Amino acid sequence: MDFDADAEVKDLVVKDLTVEFTKGDYTVRPLDNLSFTVQAGSLALLLGPSGCGKTTLLSCLGGILKPTAGTIVHGDNEVTTLTGQALTQYRQRGVGVVFQAFNLVPSLTALENVTVPMRSAGISSHDARQRAVALLHDVGLGDRMSHRPNKLSGGQQQRVAIARALAVEPKVMLLDEPLSALDLKLRQHMRAELRAIQKRTGVTFIYITHDQGEALAMSDRVGVMSQGVLQQVGTPNEIYNTPRNGFVASFVGENNIFTGSVTGSEGGFAKFETAFGTFLTKLGPGVDRNSVVKLYVRPEHSTLQASAPQGKNSLPVEVSEVAFEGNFINIHSRDEQGKIHQVQVQNDPSNPPPQPGARLYLVFPPEHAVLLSDMAQVQGHA
Repeated sequence: MDFDADAEVKDLVVKDLTVEFTKGDYTVRPLDNLSFTVQAGSLALLLGPSGCGKTTLLSCLGGILKPTAGTIVHGDNEVTTLTGQALTQYRQRGVGVVFQAFNLVPSLTALENVTVPMRSAGISSHDARQRAVALLHDVGLGDRMSHRPNKLSGGQQQRVAIARALAVEPKVMLLDEPLSALDLKLRQHMRAELRAIQKRTGVTFIYITHDQGEALAMSDRVGVMSQGVLQQVGTPNEIYNTPRNGFVASFVGENNIFTGSVTGSEGGFAKFETAFGTFLTKLGPGVDRNSVVKLYVRPEHSTLQASAPQGKNSLPVEVSEVAFEGNFINIHSRDEQGKIHQVQVQNDPSNPPPQPGARLYLVFPPEHAVLLSDMAQVQGHA
């Protein structure tokens, strides 16, 4: 199958994608039957811990690794069937890749670095230079074109790498943890920069990271991966506020977690029996009375109070640590079994937090508590 570099930009569709190989006596499956769609012109983000299969997936999308089974279709091009010259053209013109290491040529200026992939793709020197100048202006480096990488900051080097990846006018940009080498303030700034570049160019961005802050702040859609499987796909709001299982809830944000069993229902809520008494809580997706579940509640939905109020879940605790985080404060408390729970409050000097040693009640309302199973396989749209 030939690669059509001029094909209309369309959705990228991944169906039943599996990568499997033998390692000694074991069969390893870094990707396990993944199916999802990335809408054309969107910024989709794949989030998960190290070893969950994110980079393997990116290698398949980039035509670097051939999957064991499944298909990748982008517009009129079926990437998984490309071979020979067609595959080379796809790698040169179909995708742009930005890695954690910027891989700029030290002896070349920013302008020269951006022209390299265009010259490799057969674009004339004149046209390559014109496009490189325009791209460097687009990423805010119009006054740094003659600088070599050692004269550029980390953020500026990254923007050169982005301009270089965009130079061949790819249909999709693959970004492999591109901000992890930068310091916190620069990462936060570059999140906004990358999002602005994506919006301005209209190129489909597929971005992988283990940083939940990047996932929630940058993307149109987030796919959460674990053990080669998509656990949930949705908007950042859906991923955070309505996680489909315990893995997603735990990986994206903090939670206070309780073990127990479902014993019945009351007032539209499930009754969950724990070592601290019976809590009222919502049932998560696919959960029923017979499910093996845990109770999850966010720290920002928990409070510390002097007494146990009516109509809310509560348990006695002792404050163990107060961590000042700037605009908010994390209060850690220990229950009677020694387990630590967290409460997050806004920093308000007129309402100071309790001090370590204070004996209070950890309180959370039933509507902000949810019962979730540990893990499930979920497929969908990224």
